[in-house]
Amino acid sequence: MTTTYAALLRGINVSGHRRVPMAELRVLLAELGHRDVRTYLQSGNAVFTTDAGPDASDASDEDALAAALEQAIETRFGFAVDCLVRSGAYLKAVADACPFPAAELAGKQLHVTYFSRPLTPDRFASVDPAAYLPEEFRLGDRALYLYTPNGLGRSKLAEVLARPALLKGITGTTRNWNTVVKLVEMTHRATP
Repeated sequence: MTTTYAALLRGINVSGHRRVPMAELRVLLAELGHRDVRTYLQSGNAVFTTDAGPDASDASDEDALAAALEQAIETRFGFAVDCLVRSGAYLKAVADACPFPAAELAGKQLHVTYFSRPLTPDRFASVDPAAYLPEEFRLGDRALYLYTPNGLGRSKLAEVLARPALLKGITGTTRNWNTVVKLVEMTHRATP
C-alpha cells in the first residue's frame, strides 16, 4: 500500500543554527527509498510517498519512519533533530477537527503543535486558561490547537505551554495554520 506522509522536523534553520537545507533533505528522503519528495518552506516540512505496512495510519509505521529519518539526519549533518511523521489522513483529520473558526482567522493567529504521543488534560492542569484570555488552547489527537490573536511571538500562553515541565518525555513541533493547510493539500494531491 502506498501512503503519503509529512515529516515535521523540529527546531531546524532557526537563526542560522542546525542548518538542514531543503534540497539536501529531499535527497536524504529519496535515499531512504521515499518517492515524490517535496518540501515546504525552510522550517522542516517535507512530504513524501512510500510503501507502508498494512495499516498506514498506524502510529508505529509513523514512528519507524521518523526514527529512520532522525538517524539519517544525524549521520548526514552531525546533529540530532527530532522528527514527527504523520500520514496525510492524520493531518486532514487534525485540520478538520479544529475547534476554532479557522476560516475566520489569520494564519498567524492559529497554530497546531503536533506531539509524539497523545496528551491528557491533566498534563496541563497547572495552566489557568482564564489568565491568558483571549488566548486559548484545546487538545486534540496527539495535537494541541492554540489561538493567539496577536501572533505566536507575543503569546504568553504559548510560553507557558512550551515549558519543559509540561512537555517532559514528549516531542512536539508547532506549525501555523497556513502551514497546516498547505501540508494537508500537499499530502492529498495526486502524485505525478
